[in-house]
Amino acid sequence: MNHKKGFNKLNRNASHRKALLRNMATVLFKHERIVTTKAKAIEVRRVAEKMITRAKEDSVHNRRVVGEKIADQAILAKLFTDIGPRMKERNGGYTRILKIGFRDQDAASMVVLELVDHKLEVEKKDDKKKVADKPKKAAPKAASKAKKDDVKAEPKAKAKSPRATKKAAAPAEGKPADVKSAE
Repeated sequence: MNHKKGFNKLNRNASHRKALLRNMATVLFKHERIVTTKAKAIEVRRVAEKMITRAKEDSVHNRRVVGEKIADQAILAKLFTDIGPRMKERNGGYTRILKIGFRDQDAASMVVLELVDHKLEVEKKDDKKKVADKPKKAAPKAASKAKKDDVKAEPKAKAKSPRATKKAAAPAEGKPADVKSAE
């Protein structure tokens, strides 16, 4: 019997499929979260989880084996120094697939493939807001007074509406500009 031995060819030839899986695994490790189709996510998950298992033990052999699939040295270093040690206590299941609906163009089932311990960017944005909410240091009073005096000294020009400027620029035919028409 040949149960559970196959894989999804993703309607691509062997070299295209290998390149696709390597690139998607690299992007997964870079961003720790990607949006893709369900079929691709299942295949990328198989490749990525094997790489993470290798990355749990940082050795020259493991780096070379994983390095055959990941060309970017920065991502390879991140995998072995950051992601691998984070997953040290896990025995598998390093990624999760979350369904998000169907794509508009072709109704393909779309999913989010992410690392299990991935933290959303929303928390980081909240931290930035807290920093921005802190009051700024008060400027010296003399400098602020000088700025206020400059603002008071310069009168603001009143902006005219486009309609008013048209009427003033082009008076009606044969009539003076200041005479109102009864038409």
